[in-house]
Amino acid sequence: MKRFLLFAFSLLTCIHCFAQHTDESANTKHLQVYQDSLANIGKEMVNNEAGPERINANYKFIKTLVTALKVPNSFSFPFDSVKAVTIVNSPDNTFRIISWHVTNDDDSYRFYGAIQMNTSGPLHLIPLEDYSPLLKNPEDSIVNNRKWYGAQYYKIIKVGVENPYYVMLGWKGYTADATKKVIEVLSFNKNGLPIFGLPVFDNKKGQKRIIFEYTRQASMMLKYIPEQHLIIFDHLSPPDNKFKGKLEMYGPDLTYDGFRLKNGRWEFIENLDMRNVPSEQDNTYIDPKKTADTTNTVGNN
Repeated sequence: MKRFLLFAFSLLTCIHCFAQHTDESANTKHLQVYQDSLANIGKEMVNNEAGPERINANYKFIKTLVTALKVPNSFSFPFDSVKAVTIVNSPDNTFRIISWHVTNDDDSYRFYGAIQMNTSGPLHLIPLEDYSPLLKNPEDSIVNNRKWYGAQYYKIIKVGVENPYYVMLGWKGYTADATKKVIEVLSFNKNGLPIFGLPVFDNKKGQKRIIFEYTRQASMMLKYIPEQHLIIFDHLSPPDNKFKGKLEMYGPDLTYDGFRLKNGRWEFIENLDMRNVPSEQDNTYIDPKKTADTTNTVGNN
């Protein structure tokens, strides 16, 4: 009798494992199909010369993406062939951010995104709504996901263990003449809702987030050196004093500043010695129009 019960238990266990494996395989196949659709829609969203067509593709993209993310275990699926978006996981793997943009006909940008929480149950997706044009003082604003300062993120840094916050590096296309990069801060309130902006920067202005604006013709370095707990970036300046204050004329001047993490806050450091900084290039943002068929990571523009 005992042998029979043991055999029956083993058989049921094998059937359960087989069913689970079959479900996982089916889910992966479904996600791969959605990935192919998203990749094709994304190309249309980025490359179509007609603004209305790009917008229509974006709406279709959002609908398809949400449907795909409802598939069980979608959080672990990388969607790495979808070149139009950037997907970055938090270091503790509690969430990931999916972000992208659509170019307007005047060469400005509108950003889209979502936070996908890592859950074992139904999809927990928090939409991000780009409120940038209506934020009067974005560097000093603390906002929720409905008033997001839209950007396309390529790096997430976790700070702290209990009640942590996350620093994110992002690219933010701006106008036909200027582009931006941003150091954003994300935290979650007691209800698990996202809050963007936090006064953790010890510089002269004490901003809630750091925004860089510079000429679209230039490339700006903004990267994180984990060994030194250091965010390093190009110092931006005008090509001539007569252009002082005209940020769309600014560019790197071959000096470097940074923020170093110290006791949970970021201390501003001027004139960093680059000889003490590792030379590996961080994945930073490249205009997807130039790379839609090659990469979905981000570069130095």
